[in-house]
Amino acid sequence: MVPSMRFLAGQYDVAVIGAGHAGIEAALAAARLGCSVIIFSINLDSIGNLPCNPSVGGTAKGHLVREIDALGGEMGKAADATLLQSRMLNRGKGPAVHSLRAQIDRREYSRYMKYRLETTPGLDILQAEVVKIERCSQGFNLVTSLDAEYSAKTAIVASGTFLKGRIYIGDVSYEGGPDGMFAATSLSQSLEELGVFLRRFKTGTPARVLGASIDFAKMEEQEGEEPVVPFSFETKQGLKNQISCYMTWTNSDTKRIINENLYRSPMYSGKIQGIGTRYCPSIEDKIVRFADKERHQVFVEPCGLKTDEMYLQGLSSSLPVDVQLELLHTIPGLEGVKVMRPAYAIEYDCCDPLQLNAGLEFMDIEGLYGAGQFNGSSGYEEAAAQGLLAGINAAMKVKGRPPMILDRAAGYIGTLVDDLVTKGCTDPYRMMTSRSEYRLILRQDNADERLTPIGREIGLVDDERWQSFCTRQEAKKAERRRLRETVLSPTKLLNTILVSRETSPVESGVRLEDLLKRPQLNYENLTPVDEGRPELDPLVREQVEIEIKYEGYIKRQRAAVDEMRRLENRLLPEQVDYKGITGLRKEAQEKLGKIRPRSLGQASRISGVSPADISVLIVWLNSQKAE
Repeated sequence: MVPSMRFLAGQYDVAVIGAGHAGIEAALAAARLGCSVIIFSINLDSIGNLPCNPSVGGTAKGHLVREIDALGGEMGKAADATLLQSRMLNRGKGPAVHSLRAQIDRREYSRYMKYRLETTPGLDILQAEVVKIERCSQGFNLVTSLDAEYSAKTAIVASGTFLKGRIYIGDVSYEGGPDGMFAATSLSQSLEELGVFLRRFKTGTPARVLGASIDFAKMEEQEGEEPVVPFSFETKQGLKNQISCYMTWTNSDTKRIINENLYRSPMYSGKIQGIGTRYCPSIEDKIVRFADKERHQVFVEPCGLKTDEMYLQGLSSSLPVDVQLELLHTIPGLEGVKVMRPAYAIEYDCCDPLQLNAGLEFMDIEGLYGAGQFNGSSGYEEAAAQGLLAGINAAMKVKGRPPMILDRAAGYIGTLVDDLVTKGCTDPYRMMTSRSEYRLILRQDNADERLTPIGREIGLVDDERWQSFCTRQEAKKAERRRLRETVLSPTKLLNTILVSRETSPVESGVRLEDLLKRPQLNYENLTPVDEGRPELDPLVREQVEIEIKYEGYIKRQRAAVDEMRRLENRLLPEQVDYKGITGLRKEAQEKLGKIRPRSLGQASRISGVSPADISVLIVWLNSQKAE
């Protein structure tokens, strides 16, 4: 046996394994908070890669990006800097579900993030595969495949889909990561030796095709929306849409070809054991699950300004290449399409997030954190949100400060993390607005109001940004006060009614605030009668109008939040023998002992813990306090 030639190559406060969206936010946050950080990537050219689709945001995901930005993260700025096209989704619905989605130049995005890491003080970047994590008296030793050893007080696993990654295309399968990268083949064993329980999940991606081989005339053009709404609250320059997307549909011929070749799909032949994404199924999965549908949407999206490579959203697949070509050629506009990269499925190791606490730290491995797809989630935005939280809390651990814990009413980030660590997930977790019971107050427009003060307190929001935030808040308060105090004369009121085509009777002497509550009127309608209105930031105007129109609903939701936080503030001891608490049902004892909730609020959301069990816990807590 050849003796080990390991050598100590560096010592750090925080080590981050993986430089995808989770790892980037984790490393930047920890370094910006004054920690010495090292981030490992199997290939430096894959930093900030967008292997699934060239876009950022979407329903609920856009909320996450804005929350990341509000706390001091980087994803929103990067998306704005590399924007191709922007749209605000769900405009026809209420403001709670309005969500930004942007097409991104994927190579420029990667370059932007790599440069941010390279130029951040206290942050080192290394191309290396971490093959082992060992506990030591100072924290952890991380060993690379080249026998270099790096010690760190805390470590964050943000391995994405690289951990024992395996690619599937029809009958062909091989070890590999996304986009032709190498897989991380050795780290899983080391994590299991540390006590981490791992399982297999699966995701996939569509083919990439040559734009010049597409007949766009047979497709529906989708232009971006103007004016462009930026993701970052700090983006000042006017952003412009630069390129169109297109939409087409599969048909009965597509469906027939897929059905005839289902036996060749590794999903249905039994080759893939990992559990796939419920809310982003492959095209063959759609054909099986929605057998009554004759067609499915396909969105043709550009990968960048300096490439003719196009992404086919909606056609994720693991079918053999010959079948992929055959089915693509049945779709209007794609009859002569040339495939540049075939679709594939990828299976990978991830942890059970029930092993983590609300700060994303492993409950039984102090100082070790998980983030992103390693925690069982799917999506760039979910990964970045967790990475930001893990990076902050790893830095807090190093500095001896309490962790940052966001509850469900603080943001979608809090909802995401609470769902993962309290309820767990049986398939890759995707954020949706329906997952939040407080979505009317967790809108994308007010993410800064909710979270920037927290980012400031932590240390991620600098003086210039804080002053800009405070100025907006003062402008909003002043406008609310003006609308509340301004009363319309009969002449001005009549003017408003004529401009807005308002037909319902309105008494004179009405306040502007009350007038704005009428569904037929909006902020712009008030212009003819409101010459004294100051120039306002569009974001401030939007927030003022929403808060006035939905005031009653918002009040009710805030009351529900107060009740929730009453339970969240009733903390449970870290070490409790739930089997010794008389009156708890056996299932509740087992679930509480496994998840170890930090509060009565979290305990109440655990599947298998009933309201009666919570009542027992309240009585027990009161008795402990009395003693």
